[in-house]
Amino acid sequence: MIKKISLSIAFLLNVFVALAQGVQSPEQFLGYKLGEQFTPHHRIVEYFKYVADNSKNVKLQQYGTTNEGRPLIAMFIASDENIGRLSEIRHNNLKLAGLDQATTSSFVSGSSSSLQNMPVICWLSYNVHGNEPASSEAAMQVLFDMVDPANTQTKAWLKNTVVVIDPCLNPDGRERYVNFYNAVRGALPDANPSAREHSEPWPGGRINHYYFDLNRDWAWQTQKESQERVALFNQWLPQIHVDYHEQGYNAPYYFAPAAEPFHKVITQWQREAQNIIGKNNAKYFDQNGWLYFTRYEFDLLYPSYGDTYPIYNGSIGMTYEQGGISAGLAVVTSTGDTLTLAERIAHHHTSSLSTVETASANAQKFVDEFKKFYDDSRENPSGEYKTYVVANDNNDKIKALAKVLDRNRIQYGFGLKGAVSGYDYATGKTVQYEPGPNDLVINAYQPKSVLLRVLMEPKTFVADSNTYDITAWSLPYAYGLTAYGLKESLKPLTPTLDVADAAASSTKHAYAYVSPWQSVNDVKLLAALLKNGIKVRYSEEPFQSGGKKYARGTLLITRAGNDHGDFDQQVTQIAAACHHELVPLSSGFVENGEDLGSVFVRYIRPPRVMLIAGEGVSAEAMGEVWHFFEQQIGYPVTLVKYKDLPRVKIDDFDVAIFPDGDYPDFPSDRLQAWINNGGKLIAMENAVAQLVDRHGFDIKKKEEKKDDKADDKNKPQTISAYGERERDALRSSVPGAIYRIDLDNTHPLGYGLDKDYYTLKLSDDIYDFLGTDDWNVGTVKKDNYIAGFVGQKSKDKIKDGVLIGVQPMGRGSVVYLVDDPIFRAFWENGKLLFGNAVFMVGQ
Repeated sequence: MIKKISLSIAFLLNVFVALAQGVQSPEQFLGYKLGEQFTPHHRIVEYFKYVADNSKNVKLQQYGTTNEGRPLIAMFIASDENIGRLSEIRHNNLKLAGLDQATTSSFVSGSSSSLQNMPVICWLSYNVHGNEPASSEAAMQVLFDMVDPANTQTKAWLKNTVVVIDPCLNPDGRERYVNFYNAVRGALPDANPSAREHSEPWPGGRINHYYFDLNRDWAWQTQKESQERVALFNQWLPQIHVDYHEQGYNAPYYFAPAAEPFHKVITQWQREAQNIIGKNNAKYFDQNGWLYFTRYEFDLLYPSYGDTYPIYNGSIGMTYEQGGISAGLAVVTSTGDTLTLAERIAHHHTSSLSTVETASANAQKFVDEFKKFYDDSRENPSGEYKTYVVANDNNDKIKALAKVLDRNRIQYGFGLKGAVSGYDYATGKTVQYEPGPNDLVINAYQPKSVLLRVLMEPKTFVADSNTYDITAWSLPYAYGLTAYGLKESLKPLTPTLDVADAAASSTKHAYAYVSPWQSVNDVKLLAALLKNGIKVRYSEEPFQSGGKKYARGTLLITRAGNDHGDFDQQVTQIAAACHHELVPLSSGFVENGEDLGSVFVRYIRPPRVMLIAGEGVSAEAMGEVWHFFEQQIGYPVTLVKYKDLPRVKIDDFDVAIFPDGDYPDFPSDRLQAWINNGGKLIAMENAVAQLVDRHGFDIKKKEEKKDDKADDKNKPQTISAYGERERDALRSSVPGAIYRIDLDNTHPLGYGLDKDYYTLKLSDDIYDFLGTDDWNVGTVKKDNYIAGFVGQKSKDKIKDGVLIGVQPMGRGSVVYLVDDPIFRAFWENGKLLFGNAVFMVGQ
């Protein structure tokens, strides 16, 4: 009995001690000090779950999973008074924006009483790039400080602030980096920059499972992680959002205010707030003697960053950058100092707390300005155009565009009554247009008008051409859709598209089934048919059957060659699964054009596709192709390391795709013999450049015309100022601009596309027109520039040449794609072009 009493007393004492201690710090929970080693992602998650179980001031939400199955989590932290009313706070915040269905008149009219109990929402996002791992470590310490009962400072901040912590936006990339580092480190970290622990192997940890940069995907949401994260973000719409990064380890810390260019839509308050927050950060960095910089390199233009996307949604969006990429646990910098992981954590930890402090100190101002942002959006939207009309000449592309608008909570409808006058994106002129009932109509008088303008405006004003990313992205060009910008405000006739989901017409015994070829959805259908052993053909010439006209590239699924008992059922079921329309034909005899048995109807051999990967290959460019096959069209692709190519049975493949990269000894004699024997090489971006002047390849660099005056010996020499060196380099810069390509859509590479094709140029690469035995499928003339910054020297160069071409070689072919047609998976129109390269060319 005495023993039992003693055990009971001991148990109670342990309970009292635990209660007195409160929540364990990361060091207590993990068993080591932060910075002594990298914390695996699952242990970060376990710490957040532990805090959720042991603190009354938090709510943990798993909002998704990665491609590799790791959880994506966010912790909501609030005061005793607010933690129980998080749902109410969220809805009230959306009411301020006019985005909650239960919006009340007091919020819309601007009653001050509606704002009295509204805390400011401060959202901290860590580790979007996997090999920038210090911020996830810092996130644990920030969480502890927020919930520590003994921390009176943070308790005071939480009285009017809700803090959201997402500890790791890219768990798959982080684990790739951490696993690499832990596998190669010694008993002690080696701070020598030459040590192997400071050199990641390909593809590196920066990117996600499919090698996408998640900090370029906020608006497009092509990736699983982005779709799930941004959905949660749009359910809350914080007043402040910080995106935590690391940069090269020799750089000091960076925080807001940001560098020019700022997009014109960024409000004066959003600029001022960056200064307010930055000055508070500077106060603490000054106290510690830490170096930092502001207003340089990291601009606010491209809409798909973790700072700009929140800004265009009413937040104060900011990027914080700590020096540290490839630094491991310790590295000697160029100044001879040793930078440790513990120091990197301390810097991010300090800026995190400083930002929350500033949010709390200015809570009412942040909330007031947030409401004003959305009031202005609904009542007085900025920009020249108040309505956008997108012609529905391609229902699949309209649906794809509508999906992006839905994900961003941009409101739209369909149809207008009567003719309209507007800016024609194709011609750059004001024209008259008669909208159809299924044309997509977007009115700018809505909560998301700022983001709408940024994504839809035909030309983005760039105040400073020294920018960090692409400078053109207008969605009508990216989707290959005809669009008009209207200066008047017009409301759509209906909120929904008056077209039912496509399905195959039922028939018991069709001679053949026909499918138009005009979008990536058609490529997906073809992939599904081929995977199921269905033989598919296409027509090289337009034809008419059953009163309907069909263009070149139209798919034909004939009973001939597929004559088995369940042919009709199998084909229609596959089409239904793809939400795709098939038209049954009762005869191969057509009304106009060539009959279905003619030589102009080609059989599509199911291609066996090899994608080159590994050292030297651009991981992101390769990942785009990988994602295209696996996630967008569902067709098998084999990834082969370039260094393994000599021992690969190359005859097991029909198509070899070489993404942007640097390929030693390319092309080999073996590869060229494979092409001559019937193989198809698809060369993209720099892979094209490496074929120049190679025996058997007709691609030639376009020679720059020399200025006769440049050779004038009497002409004074131009002397450049050292301080202008960055500006001078911009004369040959193309950071991402849109050009119109004149496309030969009678060639299989151009099937299903308009004669005007819009490409996103990331360089000034252009080539001489191919020879008479080759095909110049996509060319540019003198006046083909559309939008985005292009340096004058590059602009003079990008004209009168070829950007898309096909060279027959023996029984095979080479496809030249000078630009990336599937850039970041958001350049929708290029997906059909790339599908043509894989499935149509060379058949």
